[in-house]
Amino acid sequence: MALFDRRAFLETGLGSMALALGAGPLALSQAAAAGAGKAGVRPDTLFLTWQRDPTTTMTVQWIGKSGEVPDTAVSFAAQGKNDWRTVAARTTPYPMSDLKVFRTELTGLAPGTEYRFLIGRPPQLNGQLAPASGGLGNFIASQKSTLRFRTMPAKATNDFQFVSGGDCGVDRHAVANNKIAAKQDPMFALIGGDLGYDNGRDMPTSLQFMRNYSQNMIDSQGRLIPMVVCIGNHEVNGGYSLDRNMAPFYFALHDGLYAEKSFATLDFGDYLSLVLLDSGHMAPIGGEQADWLDKALAARTDRAHLFAVNHVPAYPSVRLFPGTGGGNRKHWVPLFDKHNVDIVLEHHDHAFKRTHPLKDGLVDPNGILYLGDGSWGKIRAPEGPDKRPYLAAASQSHHLSLHRLEGEQRFHLAIREDGKIIDVCTSKKKARRA
Repeated sequence: MALFDRRAFLETGLGSMALALGAGPLALSQAAAAGAGKAGVRPDTLFLTWQRDPTTTMTVQWIGKSGEVPDTAVSFAAQGKNDWRTVAARTTPYPMSDLKVFRTELTGLAPGTEYRFLIGRPPQLNGQLAPASGGLGNFIASQKSTLRFRTMPAKATNDFQFVSGGDCGVDRHAVANNKIAAKQDPMFALIGGDLGYDNGRDMPTSLQFMRNYSQNMIDSQGRLIPMVVCIGNHEVNGGYSLDRNMAPFYFALHDGLYAEKSFATLDFGDYLSLVLLDSGHMAPIGGEQADWLDKALAARTDRAHLFAVNHVPAYPSVRLFPGTGGGNRKHWVPLFDKHNVDIVLEHHDHAFKRTHPLKDGLVDPNGILYLGDGSWGKIRAPEGPDKRPYLAAASQSHHLSLHRLEGEQRFHLAIREDGKIIDVCTSKKKARRA
């Protein structure tokens, strides 16, 4: 792994595409503006996520009051087609409020395909859908009542990218990074804990985070950007607890992926796996979770891209070790080394950091790159490489990371909230141990 040449990178089509900062997200109307009783209302908390394989599924969710949306079913069709299907929404309570979570999982989707969807049922003519040349076709063409998303490709044959970060909050810095993230046209956004800082007890803050995300995380083509998350201490009332009820807002929205445990894997076909960990917030780092991690990594030795994601860093840039990351370094890092994980995404310290490639805690050209440290909306001053020899780069910057996957090679850009690139590095596919 070596630092990539910035000038050469920026002169390529990749650079110009990844940094197309001029086009903002498409503004979409909210439910109130759409009008009561009409198909295609847009709640201001609407967002997309996944419960299983992102190549063939998509989950549509929002938070609202019962009866606020006349028809909560979700209708969808592939772009350019009128083969609409409608799926009913499942409703569960949103904690500490009279609100509900509305969730619909769309399955049987075609990989690498763009879809239109709306909340409600599409207009019909004489009981049947109108042809594309008129009626429904004109209704869809207006794009005033339909929304869009795209599924992940079946194979990693095409280049694609996603953004990651953590420790967001709801202030202007978090919103600025939402907008910068959307302008990268990512396939999804990975948030490694501490989403809105609701601390398991502040319902208005949890809602504001979702409103900010829903409003701003739309790419330059008008497609909603799905969210993938893992848990952080500010999702939990008390920060570190073994009681699932202490993170009520988090699990109300994300128990599709985390139905039984607070850690999970998300597999994108057979080419990318995200191993999403709980750094002691709901589950102990060692014991059951470490055993599960060993098996989960062993089962994914054939993946071209294998990323581990946790909130509290094993290699912190700000806080002191072993007070921070001691358990991770004891129980998880040996497993990352054993199974030759490609990248570990870390957060919690509110700074930008990139480590040297590390193996057994030492700099090794064949080691693992640890990226972070969670400053989407929060910031602290990190220590420098002189005090933390495992650090290759660190700075006090609100930032997100852009990960560009091209076959067996990956580009990792740290982008500041004003759009400036502050770091670029590369990594390549590793040989795994069976």
